[in-house]
Amino acid sequence: MNILRTPDEHFSDLSNFPFKPNYIEGQPEFHGCRIHYLDEGPKDAAVTWLCLHGEPSWSYLYRKMIPVFTAAGHRVVAPDLIGFGKSDKPDDDTFYRFEMHRNMLLRFIDQLELNRINLVCQDWGGLLGLTLPMDREELFKGLLVMNTALGTGDIPLGDGFTEWRSFVKSQPDLNVGALMKRSIPMLSEEEVAAYAAPFPDHTYKAGVRQFPQIVPEHFDDPGAELSRRARSWWENEWQGKSLMAIGMQDPVLGQPAMMHLHKSIKGCPPPIEIADGGHFVQELGEEIAEQAISALS
Repeated sequence: MNILRTPDEHFSDLSNFPFKPNYIEGQPEFHGCRIHYLDEGPKDAAVTWLCLHGEPSWSYLYRKMIPVFTAAGHRVVAPDLIGFGKSDKPDDDTFYRFEMHRNMLLRFIDQLELNRINLVCQDWGGLLGLTLPMDREELFKGLLVMNTALGTGDIPLGDGFTEWRSFVKSQPDLNVGALMKRSIPMLSEEEVAAYAAPFPDHTYKAGVRQFPQIVPEHFDDPGAELSRRARSWWENEWQGKSLMAIGMQDPVLGQPAMMHLHKSIKGCPPPIEIADGGHFVQELGEEIAEQAISALS
C-alpha cells in the first residue's frame, strides 16, 4: 500500500478558502497518515463546532459556515477524513473501513482535547459522527445534523442509494468535479476545481471509490451494530440541544430519510427545511449556521 499526498500546488488559490492548514500525523494504527484539519477561532471559546464532511467532499464544504461561527466568537474545527481533502490517501481500497475512520475521529478529538462540542455532520460525516458522542458524552453539548443517516443494517438503504453505489463502483476514476457541479449547479468553475483538487488522478480516489461500498447494509455488516447502539443512545440518553436542517432537493437523503432520523434524536425540534438545498446543503449554509448559533448556544 502506498500513502499518497496531494501536492500543495493543487490547493493554491482556492476560491473563498482563506483558512490556515493544520496537521496531525504519526499515528501507527493509521499507517502514519497525515491528517489535515482547519482550526479557526479562539482555542478557549465557549463553543467548538466540529464539522465533519462526507463523500466525496472535504473541509472546503464548510467554507461558508465557518465565518458565521467564528464571528460569534466560537471555535471551528473541520478535519479531512483520511483519503479526502488535504489528508493523506492510501491507495489500497481495502484500507477504508468504517471502524478505522471512526477510531481516527475519536483519536482526533482526544489529541486536540476538544470539549464543549457542537457536532456538525452531513453524509458520511453523520454516518460516522453520530456514533461518536455516546463514547465521549462529557464532551458534546449540541448537534447540527444535515442530510445524513445512521447505517444500522436493519432498514433498507433505498433504490436511490443502491443506484449511486453501483454508479461509483462502475467509475474507478470518478469525475469528482463534474459530480459536484451536477449536485450543486450554482457552483462556479473555481469552486468545482476546488472540490476536485484533492484527486490528481484515479490512484488518489480509493476513499471515493470505497465509501459507498462500506455503508452498512445488512445486520452484521461492519459498523451496523455500532450504529444501532448509537441510535438507541440518541433516542434515550442524549441530553444536549439539537437542530436538523434538510436540503429538500436531495434525492437520496432528503426529507423522508431525515424525518426517519429525526424520530431517533431525543428532543430535536422541527427541522429547518431548505427548499433549494440539495445533498450538500452546506453550500447554502450561512442561514443554517446563524440559526444553529441561536438554537445551540
